Amino acid sequence: MLKIWGRLSSINVRKAVLAAQWLQVPFERVDAGHEFGIVNTPEYLGKNPNGLVPVIEDGGFVLWESNVIVRYLCAKHGAGSLYPEKLEARFDAERWMDWQQTTLNPAGRGAFVQLLRTAPEKRNQDVIAQSIAATEPLLDVLDAHLAQRPFMAGDSFTMADIPIACEIHRWHGLPLQRPERPNLERWYQGILSNPASRGVLDLPLS
Repeated sequence: MLKIWGRLSSINVRKAVLAAQWLQVPFERVDAGHEFGIVNTPEYLGKNPNGLVPVIEDGGFVLWESNVIVRYLCAKHGAGSLYPEKLEARFDAERWMDWQQTTLNPAGRGAFVQLLRTAPEKRNQDVIAQSIAATEPLLDVLDAHLAQRPFMAGDSFTMADIPIACEIHRWHGLPLQRPERPNLERWYQGILSNPASRGVLDLPLS
């Protein structure tokens, strides 16, 4: 059985869990990281020398890096659907996955850390403001993109939707006012309505 190491409070673990649930792949998840420890033990570092979550074990195969885990699971269990068969469609999905990791996630991280994981009296309002200023235009990009198609990479749900859905879950969980973005909201609510999102995207941030 597939084994996922990592706590659900991690956005990166949520990606792996959402992928497995969407693909209906049975798995066991083990809490690891932060208050759960484990990640600095020799055994865990033998699986991931970075000491980060998630890590998956699939038989004898060990893999880390969240978006790569999503790609692997979709390629193995969702080839031709979540993992597009056509090269152009596949790399369209790949592009948005990389954009989430390199652009959207870094933009929103400051506000998340300050508002969720920093005591109120220690919060840096400048960091929060800079993070909001960096993130809001990117959400506008998503809204405009989704005005032209139902899902991130076209007419159907693919691996591209998974990391971005987890990112939107994190941003929407912050105590912030947000302008209306009907296309982004339509897309996100559709994902939330799928039973595969339960226990992942319906959890409060921590």
